[in-house]
Amino acid sequence: FLSLSLQAKMSRPVQAQRLEGIDKNIWVEFVKLAATYSTVNLGQGFPDFPPPDFLKEAFVRALSGENHMLHQYTRAFGHPPLVKILAQFFGKLLGRDLDPMTDVMVTVGAYQALFCCFQAFVDEGDEVIIIEPFFDCYEPMVKMAGGTPVFVPLRPKAPKDGKLMSSADWQLDPAELASKFSERTKAIVLNSPNNPLGKVFSRGELELIADLCVKHDILCISDEVYEWLVYDGKEHIRIASLQGMWDRTVIIGSAGKTFSATGWKVGWTVGPNRLLQHLRTVHQNSVYHCATVAQEAVAQGFQRELEYYGKPDSYFVQLSKELQQKRDWLVQSLDAVGMKPIVPEGTYFLVADISEFKSDVPDVPDSDEPYDSRFAKWMVKNKGIAAIPLSAFYCGSHKNNYNHFIRFCFAKEEATLKEANDILQKWKREKTTP
Repeated sequence: FLSLSLQAKMSRPVQAQRLEGIDKNIWVEFVKLAATYSTVNLGQGFPDFPPPDFLKEAFVRALSGENHMLHQYTRAFGHPPLVKILAQFFGKLLGRDLDPMTDVMVTVGAYQALFCCFQAFVDEGDEVIIIEPFFDCYEPMVKMAGGTPVFVPLRPKAPKDGKLMSSADWQLDPAELASKFSERTKAIVLNSPNNPLGKVFSRGELELIADLCVKHDILCISDEVYEWLVYDGKEHIRIASLQGMWDRTVIIGSAGKTFSATGWKVGWTVGPNRLLQHLRTVHQNSVYHCATVAQEAVAQGFQRELEYYGKPDSYFVQLSKELQQKRDWLVQSLDAVGMKPIVPEGTYFLVADISEFKSDVPDVPDSDEPYDSRFAKWMVKNKGIAAIPLSAFYCGSHKNNYNHFIRFCFAKEEATLKEANDILQKWKREKTTP
């Protein structure tokens, strides 16, 4: 028996080829480091303040109310009350009539919406254009679908008069972008407002992308999870509203970012049925269904926001005002200690230049690990502040081009940001004291 059991051990490889080279994940590593060492976690993109009361109350009502069917399966592609209000809400924003049953699909967070897009549209050998820096899952998801990611960077232009750099100073080179389109291109991924930079793409930039999409007849996967988090009077423009783009765009949204409830994992896609029908095929053969109670509560949240749309009492208006103040506070705090912040136009995130702090973390010659990654690990272990290296948002060959920046999340309680400021001030004093 013993010899048989020894022989029965598998010797053949079990891993599917499509997983090769994509097994490492920055979040697994840095979440563990933050949990072990950090006193202040400004790394992962989630608020440490609660969702609005009206949303929590809607969840409690759904959970404890008379309608016991909310504890069971609902419609696989989206709880009817939620897809109806999403169709109404986004129809108003896009200026078109949306069919809730065909033009909207609910997903397990925006993450699953992205997965559905790549699996539904990308074939072996297809190319997908990704703008750098990019949310890190785009690259492995394209590769898992058999596609080839093609990268085009936002290039920083130094601001005049010694001003702080803005995320608007990071721009696409039109000729460089155009050169990435070919007959193999299937789609481009657009993320505006952009994580990690906080860049809000301007109408001119979006028209440039739209013209190339129409010219080459390609799809646009538009990740708009931070659509309500824009600052300084900036406007979030939906690329699907531009000429020729509705028919070729899938919009991705997130209740987690919209209502500060990232743990609920309710996301959605909005687009024409000719595209969404293929997402439904992937959805029904992967997760099949999303949590009913959370969908019911999000539906009630949007119902409330539709009534308050554009008014001062709207949560979307209040949240962006509140976060703009937090952004300004962290910008001031980082600038005061010599970490030069790039002022974001949107999102939860702010990228800062750590060049002045390099003396604290010496270079390791011939290291494969980008400098900012080593710096962020050193900072969490020695200073107790968790942040994410910007190189995590670049493809392998470009990781060292922007390795003197780290990303902070400012969607935090005032007490959390104050604690971070205290640590930074103490660190600065230690650096300047002989």
